[in-house]
Amino acid sequence: MKRQRLPRSWIGLVALLLALAGLWPSVSKPQPVETQQAVVRRVSDGDTVVLIDGRRVRYIGIDTPELHHPTKPVQYYAREAAEFNRQLVEGKQVRIEYDLERKDKYGRTLAYLYLPDGTFVNAELVRQGYAHTLTIPPNVRHADEFTQLQREARTARRGLWNKQRQ
Repeated sequence: MKRQRLPRSWIGLVALLLALAGLWPSVSKPQPVETQQAVVRRVSDGDTVVLIDGRRVRYIGIDTPELHHPTKPVQYYAREAAEFNRQLVEGKQVRIEYDLERKDKYGRTLAYLYLPDGTFVNAELVRQGYAHTLTIPPNVRHADEFTQLQREARTARRGLWNKQRQ
């Protein structure tokens, strides 16, 4: 006996219904994003701040040149990155948004920061050429955005991508 096949339109309809019901494996529901409000007490460097409650927060998805390293000298553009970060967030209220991992191996809180006007701090550092992307799974929510911003900063020779300053 010959097996009858479902028309493709039926297969698509079944897949759509399963996806809408949350049962289709390739469709994942977005996880709710947890946020908190905080005030930045001081800036440690281009990608790390200390909050008024004492927590050290390391920005997710980006890396700036090293300013304070026990075995390395101050890296090119580290002071500029720290100063830009200071002007952006020091003494200001920020919204902290978490990804999947909350802490790094040094005990720092991992987060994305936003200013009250909506400025995405992590992205702004990359956009202006003060940081480059550093994607460490599972915290990858904004990885594509950071990669695009870095490409634009390099093309425009902004910040650390401006070789004429070296």
